[in-house]
Amino acid sequence: MKKLYIFDFDGTLVDTVDDVVICLNKALKAHDFPTLTSSEYVERLGGNINEIVSLVLKDKNTPENIEAVKETYIPIYDESPKQNSVPFEGIGNLLEELQDKNVLLAINSNRTTDSIKYFTDKFLKDIDFLLIEGHNENYPSKPSPIGVNRILDMANVKTEEAIYIGDSKTDIATAKNAGMDCIIVTWGYGDEKAYNDDYPVAVVDDISQLSDALNINYF
Repeated sequence: MKKLYIFDFDGTLVDTVDDVVICLNKALKAHDFPTLTSSEYVERLGGNINEIVSLVLKDKNTPENIEAVKETYIPIYDESPKQNSVPFEGIGNLLEELQDKNVLLAINSNRTTDSIKYFTDKFLKDIDFLLIEGHNENYPSKPSPIGVNRILDMANVKTEEAIYIGDSKTDIATAKNAGMDCIIVTWGYGDEKAYNDDYPVAVVDDISQLSDALNINYF
């Protein structure tokens, strides 16, 4: 087994997309921009909030428009009940299983750290994450390996002693940039390009496959 397991958040641990789209559409409507479906939003995932809003706005993505939509969206989302956002089936049990094996667990995401902690406090309060490394405007976002490297430094483990678990091509690129093995899950927001990439050591379709992959001997 590895010593350190770094998880992406949205689309890997928690299914968040529907609540994000509901709130983002309210912000878009407030500024008279077209709304979008969940599938259209998923196609634009991968970066931080500024990058996502830029892709959503298409040719209207001026710095002023991006900032206006973002500043409207954030309080709407923060104050929303987020009743549709829940961990994927079996995630809590998997994390408890890993924790019982005394390995280190961490999260690396382009979602803000405070937003991630809202969900971990709500759904995963028994999991002792070494570090939750969310989007920080002072550092580049994924696929930059800066967040991964900060986790590695805190864990005091070598890159080859860790593995990255995500759902998208951004996660593959993050792991590759860090020189780290990765596993891709297919229950999130990825696509066939991610699932057919040669870099991941495994692509898994359900939680039992992920559990097996995280414990097999070739790690």
